[in-house]
Amino acid sequence: MSHPVKARISSVGHFLPEDKLTNADLEKLVETNDEWITSRTGIRERRILKDPAKATSYMATEAAKEAIAARGLDPADIDCIIVATVTPDYMFPSTACLVQKRIGAVNAYAFDVSAACSGFLYALTTGGMMIESGRYKNVLVIGADKMSAIIDYTDRATCIIFGDGAGAVLLEPTTDGTGIQDFIQVSDGDEDELLVQKGGGSLYPASHETVDNNWHYIKQDGKTVFKKATEAMADISAALMKKNNLTADDVAWLAPHQANLRIIDATARRMDLPMEKVMVNIGEYGNTTAGTIPLCLYDWKDKLNKGDNVILAAFGGGFTAGAVYLKW
Repeated sequence: MSHPVKARISSVGHFLPEDKLTNADLEKLVETNDEWITSRTGIRERRILKDPAKATSYMATEAAKEAIAARGLDPADIDCIIVATVTPDYMFPSTACLVQKRIGAVNAYAFDVSAACSGFLYALTTGGMMIESGRYKNVLVIGADKMSAIIDYTDRATCIIFGDGAGAVLLEPTTDGTGIQDFIQVSDGDEDELLVQKGGGSLYPASHETVDNNWHYIKQDGKTVFKKATEAMADISAALMKKNNLTADDVAWLAPHQANLRIIDATARRMDLPMEKVMVNIGEYGNTTAGTIPLCLYDWKDKLNKGDNVILAAFGGGFTAGAVYLKW
């Protein structure tokens, strides 16, 4: 039986820096301890790209190479590259263009998506609709962030949370009933100051004032962001299941954004899913922003079976949020 054209994930790649920043390391930088961090976030360590000569494009390129090689494609076969990131190498050119150059995807066009921790889902659904249109056959979607570049390691509220990393997926057309089935995505720009990197844009370009005020680092109202994230990820995921007549028994896996273990747990409970069905690697990697969900897909790729119903869910600055229903 033939089905409408959908976009399926045909391969996955990843990159994680070798250097680790443990909770014990953070105890030497700020007033905190391992028990406090672990109990509130679930994070034990995170990866840091320490080489100052390497940035987000380096990690994105390595993840892309692995995804392409896993599928056995020539980079020249790639039609489009979409990179989700809030830590681009430059304001412009886009990080996606740097990846395009480095992997030799000479026939691809490339652009970035900025939606913070929801960025990978926004990029994934954009790439999926490109495939569904029939105009493209191979779309590379990457989530990558070097969060250590915008973290103030004297700010206990943020430095314990974030790490560096990248994940990539290759999207291809299919008519076998698998692939991206549906999604719900929302944005709420009313509370932009609650999670923000204030300096460096056209409103507050780099100056003595922005540097002196630490405006080039990420700032967040932790309690409010936690509450908003918990409600949004849980509600949107549950709504997507209801929209597609899915019960907890129908869902094989939840791949949630790895922001906080308590947020992940609340989302799973709202969906009536046991934690055995939830992808969790926050303990090892921390919050890699746009990298979290593709890194989950990479870590679980050998456990995913064709036809598995997978829900991807995220919440990020903007505010942005979304959930994707994917049949593996």
